[in-house]
This record gives sequence, C-alpha cells and structure tokens, in this order.
Amino acid sequence: MSGPNERPAAGDDEALGSFLDKFRARWPEWAVVQVFVPQAQREVALAWAALLQELTDAAWGGSDARPGEAKLAWWAEELRGWTLGARRHPLGIALQKLQAPWLTLATALPYLRESRERPRDRDDAYASLRPFAHAVAAVESALFAGLEPPRADVGSSVLDEQAELTVAAGLLYSRLAHVGEAAAPLATLARAGSGTATSAWAAELLKAWPSGGAATRPRRLWSALARQRLRRGDAALPLPPWSAVLSAWRGARS
Repeated sequence: MSGPNERPAAGDDEALGSFLDKFRARWPEWAVVQVFVPQAQREVALAWAALLQELTDAAWGGSDARPGEAKLAWWAEELRGWTLGARRHPLGIALQKLQAPWLTLATALPYLRESRERPRDRDDAYASLRPFAHAVAAVESALFAGLEPPRADVGSSVLDEQAELTVAAGLLYSRLAHVGEAAAPLATLARAGSGTATSAWAAELLKAWPSGGAATRPRRLWSALARQRLRRGDAALPLPPWSAVLSAWRGARS
C-alpha cells in the first residue's frame, strides 16, 4: 500500500491510464467536451468519472451479484484507506490526495449494491439511489468547489437536493445503458411489455430529467450527454461530436 508521500511508479501510471481509457472508451465524447472544464480540473474529473464507472459496473454487472459485491466491499476498504492517506488502487494516484468525503462515499456503497434489484417504479428507482447520490454529490462538491459562483437566490438545502437528483438521474441512465431492459422498473415492464421496456424506461427518465443547474460543472456536462443519448434513442451509443459539443455547451451554461 502506498503512503501519502510516495511518488507513483511508472507501472502505477500505466495502470491509472488503463482505467481512464476504460471511461474514454465508453464516453468518447469526453475528448471534445472536456474543454468546458478548466484545465486544472480535467484530470480530476476524468479520474472521478472512471471511479464512478468502476463502482457502478461492480454493482450492476454480470448475472451473478457476488463478484460485484466483493468488489464493492474492497472499494469500501480502499476509500476508508484514502481518508488515512493510503491507497492501493491506481485511481488513488489522482484522487486520494484530494480533500473529499471519501468515508461518506464508502459508507454509501451498500445502497449502490442494493440498487441492483429491479425497482417498483420511477419513484422507487430514484429513492433507492438517493443515499448513494447524496454521497456522490458531496464528493463532487468538494472536488469541484469554486468552479461556479455561489447562488444566493436559492437555499443551500434546495441546491443540495437538486444536485442529488441530477446525480441520481445520471446513475439511472448509467444502469439503463449498462444492463438494458433489466433496469426498467416493474411498473414500466408491466405497461410496456418485454421488448419495449427499454425505450419506455428511457422515455420516463427523459420526462422527469432534472434541470441540473445546482450540480457541479462536470456533473452538468455528464448529465447533458446522458440526456442527449436518451433523446437519440440508444443509451449506449456515443453522440456525434457536433451533438456532444452543443449538449455540453448547454449543460455548462445551465
């Protein structure tokens, strides 16, 4: 385990790059929309997105939940170690040294694990992810503080709730893109029937998509890209560069 003052070895840098490339492969749009994030924050935003992808893939991937549960348990230990200045995972090279509520994120991982179960309806889908979304929003607020001027027109509790809703919407999108029809709630499946529940659930998500104005800029960009992918009819299909830039521009300004 690396200590807080140790420099990463060359092998660590290569391993970090492999995890960042996994995110880039799923989100090639990031190469063109990252210009809306200040240069100094881009590495952090990319590493954070890669970490969230690792956590959600562990929670929702595969037909057997047990390997993912073991990965999430490992990550809970890893994130607790980050609060003590230690790291094992390559993503810690970019993230562990930053002041963020990693312990809060570790404590919320069981809620992410439980979200593997098919929800009853849209409200249940959001509710099942709210504790984890709360932790994610808290980390993002710490990582990307100062990118936006403070808003005095809305109370902080309202802003926090709006940010959590934006994170939750992004997580629900990610699950749909990752597992398809298995992400659709029971009520959606009952109404649409097998074979069309995926598009019906995408339409429900779009109908209730939050504005995202209270979220951090990187989150607003990810939210805008996810929303546009849903609009184009395929949650897993990358956007053309022009569509990605236009969506991100709108997200950055929201």
